[in-house]
Amino acid sequence: MSPTKTHVLAYPFPSSGHLIPLLDLCKALVSRGINVTVLVTPPNQPLVPSNYSPLLQTLVLPNLQFPNPNQNRLVAMVTSMRQNHYPILLDWAMTHPLPPKAIISDFFLGWTHYLARDLHVPRLVFSPSGAFALSVSFSLWRDLPQIENNDVVSFPKLPNSPIYPSWQLTYHFRESKRGEFEWEFHRENMLLNLETWGIVFNTFTELERIYLDHVKKELDHERVWAVGPVLPNPEDGSIGSECRGGSSTVNHDDLIMWLDSCESGSVVYVCFGSRTVLTSEQMEVLTQALELSGVRFILSVKDLDTRHVERDHRNVLSGLANRVGKRGFIIQGWAPQMVILSHRAVGSFLTHCGWNSTLEGVVSGVVMLTWPMGADQYTNAKLLVDQLGVAVRAAEGTENVPEPSELARKIKWSLERTTKERVRAEELRGKALSAINKDGSSQEQLDKLVEKLSEIRVVQA
Repeated sequence: MSPTKTHVLAYPFPSSGHLIPLLDLCKALVSRGINVTVLVTPPNQPLVPSNYSPLLQTLVLPNLQFPNPNQNRLVAMVTSMRQNHYPILLDWAMTHPLPPKAIISDFFLGWTHYLARDLHVPRLVFSPSGAFALSVSFSLWRDLPQIENNDVVSFPKLPNSPIYPSWQLTYHFRESKRGEFEWEFHRENMLLNLETWGIVFNTFTELERIYLDHVKKELDHERVWAVGPVLPNPEDGSIGSECRGGSSTVNHDDLIMWLDSCESGSVVYVCFGSRTVLTSEQMEVLTQALELSGVRFILSVKDLDTRHVERDHRNVLSGLANRVGKRGFIIQGWAPQMVILSHRAVGSFLTHCGWNSTLEGVVSGVVMLTWPMGADQYTNAKLLVDQLGVAVRAAEGTENVPEPSELARKIKWSLERTTKERVRAEELRGKALSAINKDGSSQEQLDKLVEKLSEIRVVQA
């Protein structure tokens, strides 16, 4: 598509789980002729390809400063972004030869509502979580249900009226109190997201139709677009890339050779994302269960400096490797997740249910075993298990330690060929691929988003 004079400013939250899907959205917009400037800090700049397209530019902003070591890290990051980046962005936008018509910013960056107001342009929220999870967050911070220890909290205004034990609610709601800075910070952020001109979701209509409709009712307008699953564009040679989001520590050829040696659907992939912290006891139980299951597996464990585990588990992992031999493939560091999940040998996925992992599991058509530990993960697990029927619960919570033999039984079961969960997973995969194919629902939504962006008229200050 030929370039237009439409210019959009994309402002991701600087962590891989938020930045990568927004960057994939930016590439999709560029392919439709939209000029996009992505805001990055120096550590994240390598994630944006330098020669992708002249329509895709970066603006490198100063590194974040954290003057208060006692402040919650998320609050500190967002506060630093607002204080340090706001004046730079005002000056940049006002002097740019093609000023942005809109800002698309992560849902953690509610303060960009004020930046957009000062620039006289609309702000669109990019949600790296699904519509179900964001609906829960909207209801939680707007309606403020009262909770006490072990209370069950219900959300009767949401479709299917979901119920949660209070310990599954977001940490920020549970651990701070009304009137405290952090509590008020998170509430203001979420309420500003409700004032947005529009929301772009990394989901697809066939997956979350009822929740997308619910969000439209909450916003009282129709400017809600489901454009996912946003994945690398196969035309730029990056689909399934082993370096998507980071440099893999595993030799790609060795991994593919091992997978190629396995029967179709015979491997369980185990990964808990880039931020989840396993306790020592959980890691012990997990490795015991993988050994007891007797199945082939890939276990991805992040480097110690990412706090993926509490302490050095090299002895545990090396012991497991020695006992299972070639039946297991252990990755310490960044795993090429899409390469693994899309391989014919992988039949199931033990996951923490982060939204990116959830979507990648859906696109790959694998049965999922859920072990959510925080954030939107409990909601995503509820969607997969209770509403879509493509997954089974393995465990829940950061302190839960399942019984090794029971976890081993579920791991072995997850590779069975004829379960109703596998049939549904394959059907859902078809719907996901149809959504992102030409004339699919997500492609149609992308076209409508581009049309709306192109119609925006910038009001001069």
